[in-house]
Amino acid sequence: MPKRVDHGERRRRIAEALWRIASARGLDGASLRDVAAEAGISLGQLQHYFSSKDEMLVFALEHVNEMATGRIRDRITALSDEPPAPRIVLREVAAEMLPLNDESRTGLLVQIAYFIRAVHDQQLQRHAREGAPALREFYAGLLRSAMERGEVAPDRDPETEAALFVALVDGLGSYALLGVHSPEEAMGLVDAHLGRLFGG
Repeated sequence: MPKRVDHGERRRRIAEALWRIASARGLDGASLRDVAAEAGISLGQLQHYFSSKDEMLVFALEHVNEMATGRIRDRITALSDEPPAPRIVLREVAAEMLPLNDESRTGLLVQIAYFIRAVHDQQLQRHAREGAPALREFYAGLLRSAMERGEVAPDRDPETEAALFVALVDGLGSYALLGVHSPEEAMGLVDAHLGRLFGG
């Protein structure tokens, strides 16, 4: 009887192999053959799931985001059984997006490799343009909730503040990867920003 293949598990193995390659040497030098070898499968098996590197990259990026979302959920659940305050959620999301540990560092390196490739690839750009507004709206929703709770001044514009928060975390992540800021300094700057936004 032929062995049953867990296709979801195999796709995860491929994504993880791609992350390891991207974090070690970027994506431009990584072929489908390289990823197949890293994942411990044949090139033919890999091509059964992904016909191009771009398809594989989009899947890997989505899987990175799913794993990060799960880690954020776990961090928030560990803090309290009650629904967390918006400020706590914003801080925990920022902590997960910054390269504070090996997992988040690898995730950020994959994202940067993806964005570098997307600059010259319209299909990948479309994927990025669809994802960015969703993150911004998530932040804006938290800020609207904070305003309703009286935690953020009512004259603040949630959409503008959300866009600024995205830019802050992205910028700090890049500088932390380069060693301009230590992880502790990066989180300190996030806390300083949230302190001003939430009125101390």
